This record gives sequence, C-alpha cells and structure tokens, in this order.
Amino acid sequence: MGNSLISADNTWALLAIVVGWASFSIWLEQKYVWASKISGAIIALVGAMVLSNLNIIPTDAGVYDMVWGYVVPLAIPMLLYQANIKKIWKESGRMLGIFLIGAFGTSLGVTLAFLLFKNSFPDLYKVAGMITGSYIGGGVNFVAMADAFSAPGEVVSAAIVADNLNMAVYFLVLMAIPNIVFFRSKYNTPLIDQVEKNVSDGENLASSHWKSKEISLKNIAFTISAAFIIVAVSTQLAKIFGTVIPTDNAVLQIFNSLFGNKYLIITTVTMLLATFADKVFGNTPGASEIGTFLIYLFFMVIGVPASIMLIVKNSPILLVFCLVVVIINMLVMLVLGKALKFNLEEILLASNANIGGPTTAVAMAIAKGWTQLIAPTMLVGTLGYIIGNYAGIIIGNLLKAL
Repeated sequence: MGNSLISADNTWALLAIVVGWASFSIWLEQKYVWASKISGAIIALVGAMVLSNLNIIPTDAGVYDMVWGYVVPLAIPMLLYQANIKKIWKESGRMLGIFLIGAFGTSLGVTLAFLLFKNSFPDLYKVAGMITGSYIGGGVNFVAMADAFSAPGEVVSAAIVADNLNMAVYFLVLMAIPNIVFFRSKYNTPLIDQVEKNVSDGENLASSHWKSKEISLKNIAFTISAAFIIVAVSTQLAKIFGTVIPTDNAVLQIFNSLFGNKYLIITTVTMLLATFADKVFGNTPGASEIGTFLIYLFFMVIGVPASIMLIVKNSPILLVFCLVVVIINMLVMLVLGKALKFNLEEILLASNANIGGPTTAVAMAIAKGWTQLIAPTMLVGTLGYIIGNYAGIIIGNLLKAL
C-alpha cells in the first residue's frame, strides 16, 4: 500500500485532504438533514476509508501521527474549559458503573471468540490478550500486551489491521443507533431529547447546535494559547511522574500508569482550572468550536488505516474475532444497561470508551452534542488504560491454559 496516488511524504497534499474533507463533512452536516442524521464525523470517517482503500492516500503517514500526537491533545482541554468538577461528579459515578459492565462484556466476548477460533489460528491466546487490553483500555494496552505475550510481528500487524477496520465499522453502527426507532423506544434518551428540543423549525440538529456566536481575537488567543500551555505542562508532568514513581509492586504500577498518562493529566489539570478558575475558563467563546473542528480531523484519521485488502490478504479470521468481541460487548451493555436503567447515551459512550478508548468516545459525545458527558467519558475511558493491562494479562493467560 506504499504506492498510493499521494505519497506518505507529501505532507501538504495530505494535510489539504484531511483538513479539506473534515471541513466539507461539517458543511454537509449543517447543510442537509440527511447528513445531520448520519453526522459529519461519520462522513469524515467513511470518506477516509474510501480514499485509503482506493489507494488515493496512504494508510500510514506522518500527518496522521501528527493528528494523534498533537491535534487530539490540544482539542481535549478546549472541550473541557467548562468541565467544573463540582458539576460532573455525580455523572462520573454512573459512567464508571456502565464502563465496568462493558469491560466484563469485552472479557466475555474475547473468551467466546477464542473458543470459536482457537483451532483456526496459532497462539490465538496472544491475540486474545492484546484485544482484551485494547477493548477495555486503548492502543497503549494493545502494544503492552503484544510485548507481554511476545506476539510475532506478523500477528501484531494483522491484528492491528483487523482492529482498525472493525473499529471503523463499529463507530458507524454506534453513531447510527441513536437514530434507530427501536432503541429510542426502549431506552431513556434525555440528552438526545434535549438536543432535538433545541432545534428550530427548518433547521437540522447540527446547524441548530452550532449557531453563530460572537467571538473576538482575544477569545481565540486565550483558547488556543491556554490549550498549548496545559498540554505542555501536563505532558511534562506525566513524564516526571512516569519516571519518579517506581513500579516495584502492583499498587505502584497502577499509580505509575495512572499519573504517567498524559491524557489523564491533561484532563485533570483542565478540570481543576475549570473548577477553581471558573470565571476565567467558564466563559471562553470559540473553545467548543475550535476543539470540535480538531476532533473532526481525528475522525478523518481514524478511517484511514481500515484497509480491506490487507485484511483479505493477511487474516480474515482476526477480523471476525474482533467482530465477535464487539458484538458481545454491545449486547452485554445494552441488556444490562437497560436492566439497570442506564440512559442510551451513557451506554453508547461507555461502549465506545471500551472499544475505542477515551478519545473516540469523547469525539462521539462532541459530535452528538452530549456535552454533559464529555468529562465523565474521558475519566472512565482513561481509567480503562489501567484496567486493560490487568484484564489482558489475566484473560490471555487463562485462555493459554485452554
């Protein structure tokens, strides 16, 4: 896939496509009702999948790494400037409960998938450990489990491609569920109802939510500079904590992983500022708009690595393996979530935080306009990074014994 029409080192052309298509997706979302129902995030993601699978853009490039490494961290604080801890404390407890249910669903799904395919793929327990870690935590857990189980490079590569394509399809389904009558009739949907209630006649959801606001150059300067400072300080703090905190035992390992994670530190620092400097950060025109635009770039990049040809070439079994895990995760969460009276928005975001991690879950909350759940989702998704490693090790070794 290295001979794409636009090469991986053609940075400006790739940036133009990523930014241009993300912007076009936003325009479609706010212009047409059908696009609003699909959401600009999904339009961006699907467009990226099409472009990469038609070999127009490469599946791997430095531009994509830049979005992951710089754009996403900058977007997070901008979207949390109003995340007053006092206001979100209650919601975080509920999100943690449904998130843990999802972690159980992932573990159950991995076990069932392993039993189905253990005779069709050598050392499948290694993949099981990697997927368990990843589908409770995130990419960092995938890498950690690959190293912990000494997975061969070709197995890791095949699993990554299967995971990327599976997640792209999964996000499409997850974003579509709130628009399906069956789910709307069976679950409580307070945030969805609230967003729709604010829509005026003749407007669609997206255009109504993102109405024009008064914003000054000073607002833009504060929003962007504060985000840069928060990310810079948080990243340095995470490095210091990761170096200073020892890993001699399980408890210290948890603290090291927790405080050494820059996303958790970024979230924590921003929420502290939003809580104790509410007059400064609580009224920042443009922060949500700029942060959301950056998240749309992230959605564009998510779809790029989903190469259908690589799956067909390498290992379709791993794609089905991942698919089984996702289906079981969602079924467990929808059934138990309904029984325990969780809202549909909480269930979907917690499932997203399981399978995709905190960044994709937050991106979904933003795209859907469920702003009250952004901070709680980020918190539980980040905690998943800790839980994921332990679950991956336990499940992988238990399945190895089989």
